Amino acid sequence: MSTAEVLRRLRLFLLVLSSLLFMGTLVELWLVNHTEDAIQWLAFILAGLGLLATLSVLFRRGRKIVLVLRGCMLVVVLGSLFGIYEHVSNNIAFEREIHPNATFSQLAWKGLGGANPLLAPGTLAVAGLLALAATYKYSVSGDLEKT
Repeated sequence: MSTAEVLRRLRLFLLVLSSLLFMGTLVELWLVNHTEDAIQWLAFILAGLGLLATLSVLFRRGRKIVLVLRGCMLVVVLGSLFGIYEHVSNNIAFEREIHPNATFSQLAWKGLGGANPLLAPGTLAVAGLLALAATYKYSVSGDLEKT
């Protein structure tokens, strides 16, 4: 098997895996009713954006589409970091209500392991980074199979 074929298969695998993570995130968000606040809808938007971008590259390859995917994935990763911040800060606020005399270190520790899972928004970042990795050293010719 040639190096080009190995690279093509690896790119395809990374894009499909990223798409599946975005789809799974959408399903999970819906199942856990992640719709109580307007800010919670941001996760749906980011996962949907990521899914559309990865599917676009899978079905229509071209330099412009890959550049759009990269931009979308940067937005998804930044949004994921914001989601992690939101989860931790909500956990800390909840712990502060329950234990008003807790120290900062106690609150910080509880914030990392509270009801809002720390790594749930991180799934979006992983999916975005996988999609970015799939386009590493993408050729200017727009052919996803070439390096």
